Amino acid sequence: MTAGVEKFAGIGMTSARTRARMVERLREQGIRDEVVISAMEAVPRHIFVEEALAIRAYEDSPLPIGAGQTISQPYVVARMTELLRAGRDLPRVLEIGTGCGYQTAVLAHVASEVYTVERIASLVAKARNNLRALKVENVRIKHGDGSGELGEDLEVDGIIVTAAATKVPAALLRHLRVGGRMVLPLASRDEDLRGVQRLTVIDKAPDGIREQSYDAVRFVPLLPGLA
Repeated sequence: MTAGVEKFAGIGMTSARTRARMVERLREQGIRDEVVISAMEAVPRHIFVEEALAIRAYEDSPLPIGAGQTISQPYVVARMTELLRAGRDLPRVLEIGTGCGYQTAVLAHVASEVYTVERIASLVAKARNNLRALKVENVRIKHGDGSGELGEDLEVDGIIVTAAATKVPAALLRHLRVGGRMVLPLASRDEDLRGVQRLTVIDKAPDGIREQSYDAVRFVPLLPGLA
């Protein structure tokens, strides 16, 4: 086995066997979409975290990735992806908040095309390196402000926002096709942004917007501007 392949396969606590145990835990936690399960099993989470933290990569907990950001716990990644997919095909997905690229890589397994936006330049570089190492070719990464207008003529079937807001970003909704779905963490008030939020599903129906809340989660706030 070459060094590169070994890095992805992992040894000990980063092995495929450990990843399989993570997948079984996801099933026990209620993840039912087999397409999502397969994606979670296929993506080696340990390459998305610092080497010193690789031994903890398959724990069900967030981990720091630098720049004050974290990689979401596996359950939250799987849950958001399952809610977004809702058992249907996803030709094109928009992700706001690329981070280290882990959620992006999972989305790349369930969608034909992923367009992802990250405001922090150092994380853009990290995500590009991680996705390049895995030879993920159906992803386009942009260093940009995902909290407002993207400045692009873009229409998507699904949107995942991996940072918390107090209201649905109207600028993003304009990119969502009728029949499309957005998943994001919403807080009820500004002071709750650094506390518990709710995973919220926004369905764009022909007759308007429908909103439904699910799991309690905790994400960093959705911030404007570039860093």
